[in-house]
Amino acid sequence: MLISFSRETIALTDSTTLNSTNITGTLVLSKTTKYLMKGFNYVQNGGVIIIPAGTVILGDYITKGTLIITRGGKIIADGNAENPIIFTSERPAGLRAPGDWGGLILLGRAGINTVSGADSAEIEGFGPGLGPIYGGQPRIDNDSSGVVRYVRIEFAGINLTGISGNEINGMTFGGVGSRTVIDYVQVSYSGDDSYEWFGGTVSCKHLIAFKGVDDDWDTDNGFRGKIQFGLSVRDSGIYDVSTSNGFESDNNVNSPTNFNNPRTKPIFSNMTVVGPFAETNWSLNSLWGRGAHERRNSLMSVYNSIVMGWKVGYRFDGTGVAAAATGDTIQVRNNIFGGNVTLADNAANTFNGPGFIQTTAYSNTVFTNNSSIQLINPFGIYPNVPLPADNVNYWMPAGGSPALGGSNFSNPNLAGFENVSYVGAFGSTNWTYRWAQFNPQDYVIPTTSNYFVTVIPEAFYNLSTGRLNSKDTVRIYLRRNFSPYNAVDSSIAVIDDVNFTGKFGFHYATSGTYYIQ
Repeated sequence: MLISFSRETIALTDSTTLNSTNITGTLVLSKTTKYLMKGFNYVQNGGVIIIPAGTVILGDYITKGTLIITRGGKIIADGNAENPIIFTSERPAGLRAPGDWGGLILLGRAGINTVSGADSAEIEGFGPGLGPIYGGQPRIDNDSSGVVRYVRIEFAGINLTGISGNEINGMTFGGVGSRTVIDYVQVSYSGDDSYEWFGGTVSCKHLIAFKGVDDDWDTDNGFRGKIQFGLSVRDSGIYDVSTSNGFESDNNVNSPTNFNNPRTKPIFSNMTVVGPFAETNWSLNSLWGRGAHERRNSLMSVYNSIVMGWKVGYRFDGTGVAAAATGDTIQVRNNIFGGNVTLADNAANTFNGPGFIQTTAYSNTVFTNNSSIQLINPFGIYPNVPLPADNVNYWMPAGGSPALGGSNFSNPNLAGFENVSYVGAFGSTNWTYRWAQFNPQDYVIPTTSNYFVTVIPEAFYNLSTGRLNSKDTVRIYLRRNFSPYNAVDSSIAVIDDVNFTGKFGFHYATSGTYYIQ
């Protein structure tokens, strides 16, 4: 095998490309450039922003850097496990904090509901009359806002106007349609909710909410998507003045008697929702809430999931929710509840809340202590996961854990979900490996370096044509040049059949000398 190696020139930080920009055509970023995002950047109707794998975008604190994909605009942020796309704070390690910059906002034309009955609304956070619009006519439930895959969003959720309640979330969805691809996304240290869906039909997989301030999974205004494989983890010292929950679901804002359609009816499966109570006798701030708070006529259902370590496991709130639970429109089935100070309660006092967990009838399992669930180290986050923090298995089930079995996908509501045997986010595979980061406060933000590597694989070279028999995908590992020669970075690329060269991007390896495998 013949190998040669050369480095591409690396650019400095770019502070002009995403500086209160209106994108109406196609903007292609470069993974070897760090972008400082300033002000409100809009991808307008017909516009596209393409963000290559490995790109780093720093949110500006002073100007509240925010990226807004408006109705008809698209984002193509398609990373991979070796090269995730990173939106993070511009601040140095040790000084990053929730709400350092704006966030990522996706807006579409899928159906929503509102208190007034209007078919469109302003997205929250910008103040009355200032927010971009989502929903509206024509209603397109299979709308596409693009692709967001293998993406990290860290320290977003700033207050945009200085008025209480105008914080935006780490990742905000407004009327986003079902053809949008959302997969392998981590939101960490959001200043408000980690994820909030306002109406729409988008489905999502492999989501992480890490140490957010407000709620982890917030659904409103007629959201009807399906979410599978989600991990949320809380820090007992980080909570919101409005009460912090795992799930929070409303039909629409501040309207307990409003049954407007389409009703909020998300379906969650294989979620691991870890609260702040490592022990039920801990004395924590009263602003800690529930693993799930279902209210204002929401019809959220939760299956095959773990809810552990909360003051209240599940709150069924209001007569509309009570009626739906009684009529089996709201379903809570095949879940594990453990280490919650109170299993369930009901704010309206109209029915027996724990009865609607129905442990016997619907195969929910209840444990007094978190330890009975037998996850590896679910509360091992204080004060932080030791670096490099990109291979953390704390929330996976240990051998003999009841979470390794007990799931059920026979319910018609779960049509289209991936059928797995386990309860919670993980079985035997850690899908967070490499691309996720569980110590974003302290890690060094990577700078991707491109290397042109020429490789002629054995038996691929054709002497008569002077070419390879075919293009081939090659993975290169950078290994330490001393025993035991651990791999510190890897990258994949296609080797061209004519020039025998591929372009590989490395951003985990620090400056030094390595062996190439």
